Amino acid sequence: MTTLHGLVIGKFYPPHAGHQLLIGAAASQCARVTVIAMAASHESIPLALRVRWLRELHAALPNVVVTGIVDDIPIDYGNDAIWRAHVALMREALAAIDAPRVSAVFTSEPYGAELARHFDATPVTLDTARLLAPVSATRFRNDPPAYWDFIAAPVRSDLAWRIVVVGAESTGTTTLSIALAQALRERGGAYGHTRWVPEYGRALSVEKLAAAIAQAQLQGAPRPGPEDLLWPSDEFTRIATTQNAMAREQAAVGGPLLVCDTDAFATAIWHERYVGHRSPAVEAIAGQDRGRLYLLTHHDGVPFEDDGLRDGEALREWMTDRFATRLSETARRHVVLRGDRVERLDAALCAVDALLAGGWGFAAPLG
Repeated sequence: MTTLHGLVIGKFYPPHAGHQLLIGAAASQCARVTVIAMAASHESIPLALRVRWLRELHAALPNVVVTGIVDDIPIDYGNDAIWRAHVALMREALAAIDAPRVSAVFTSEPYGAELARHFDATPVTLDTARLLAPVSATRFRNDPPAYWDFIAAPVRSDLAWRIVVVGAESTGTTTLSIALAQALRERGGAYGHTRWVPEYGRALSVEKLAAAIAQAQLQGAPRPGPEDLLWPSDEFTRIATTQNAMAREQAAVGGPLLVCDTDAFATAIWHERYVGHRSPAVEAIAGQDRGRLYLLTHHDGVPFEDDGLRDGEALREWMTDRFATRLSETARRHVVLRGDRVERLDAALCAVDALLAGGWGFAAPLG
């Protein structure tokens, strides 16, 4: 290792393959590398999230230390006073973690030499032409699907938009969600990686019913049905937590859209249905990974099919109304789907396209 302490600074809005290339190169040359994320307070991705991403991305590099600081100072590369103000924030961030003197400054930007001068350090400038990693944060923010392959799993997990299908029992949520995911995959490009997240609560219902049937057989008792299962409140907390975890796992390896057959928000409605009241714990979990678009499958015109796990035909109208009410109350973007399977899928795709047409909405960084 030829250099004692390397510095990498940036907005990392968001971190991408070019950033990883730069940090990896610094780590290969330095005994210690400090990465400082500098985020303006108005920007769409919080500083804490950028720091977490960077730490996860470089966890295998023990000589890399990641920190961050809020930087609401505008950028003007020709203004020495503004330069000094930015550098003062960098020094503050370095002092907060007791970092040693900076020996080298690693950048992929033309300002690298000037930044190094402020630290009396050696400038190391890499891949300014973006040949090794043809991406920038600006390009990504302007068109995330086009540059999706240049962000890594931790970043994908948070940035992928959840398209969530919800509805009462036997209203075609699973059928629609699978068809929607397939239709999006057929579009190709980044959408060709669209993943589908199944309903954990249904899998748990199968397990609970199987266990109850086995227990009844051992005791010589009548065979229980789904209406005989007990659903304590804390079990819904487990369902919501697991559903969120499953979505994050699939988002990490998928494309910019993730199709979910239910989510923690829907789990909160099911809690009301089975327990009789709302659960603050489940609703708190539902706020952690909100869907970007909710597709509510209406019960009208859909025959109730008892697959051995359903017992709520009489409650379908109440549940549909409750979903619609809570979607509105929580300001979740949603569309109610009616008609046959083809009509519902077409309406779902139109709703997704309308969402995408609105853009990803990243706030512009300070100029």
